[in-house]
Amino acid sequence: MCELLGMSANIPTDICFSLKGLARRGGEKGPHKDGWGITFYEGKGCRSFKDPMPCCSSPISKLLQDYPIKSQVVIGHIRQANRGRIALENTHPFTRELWGNNWTFAHNGQLTDYEKLDTGNYLPIGQTDSEFAFCYLLAQLAAKYPKKPNKLDEVFQFIKQCADYLNTLGICNLLISDGEYLFAYCSTKLHWLTRRAPFGKAKLLDEDVEIDFKIHTTPSDIVTMIATMPLTSNEIWQAIEVKQAKLFKNGEVIF
Repeated sequence: MCELLGMSANIPTDICFSLKGLARRGGEKGPHKDGWGITFYEGKGCRSFKDPMPCCSSPISKLLQDYPIKSQVVIGHIRQANRGRIALENTHPFTRELWGNNWTFAHNGQLTDYEKLDTGNYLPIGQTDSEFAFCYLLAQLAAKYPKKPNKLDEVFQFIKQCADYLNTLGICNLLISDGEYLFAYCSTKLHWLTRRAPFGKAKLLDEDVEIDFKIHTTPSDIVTMIATMPLTSNEIWQAIEVKQAKLFKNGEVIF
């Protein structure tokens, strides 16, 4: 299956270090060779980089590993295709508009009967079960909340209910964000850790790279990473329990 990568931070932060580790799993040290993508939020805007090439050999991936785009919310994905051909339109993350905001989604797993999902006015462009699931989530949100609610944390409680339903159709690990909140749902495997002062060193599992975060941070920085499997060897990653979700904002757990 695919692997997910997410970040929530209280200040604009780059993800170069984690991307270096994930990239090796995209066709070199892992089977996820069927494309990759990553979306960075910047204010109300977002910019996505996607490539159907393996992440380990993609020139775009190599550029981003050395190009410190700073963002408070990031969603990334490396793909092992099981639904839909290897093509750009089937490469995660997917982004659509809801309530005047860019929503971004990435999925790890395989769903059955996904073509029967009610996607409302959100029509899939590609052929993946993942994009069908994303369009289903947005359609359910648009139907329940015709206007943007004042309390978005309630929205993510509803997303949890929808994710529980998708989980009955198969495996549904997912990340979804509106650029402010980052929601993570665990169907089988999903891990997270929060880095805050006092910062120390971290060493990647899949690459001989170590970083001293104390040099690159301030005492007030808070950065949470989410990944399918831990990316570093000397940090304590926490597993999200099966059929459970976590909501992050500014690097902190909201629920």
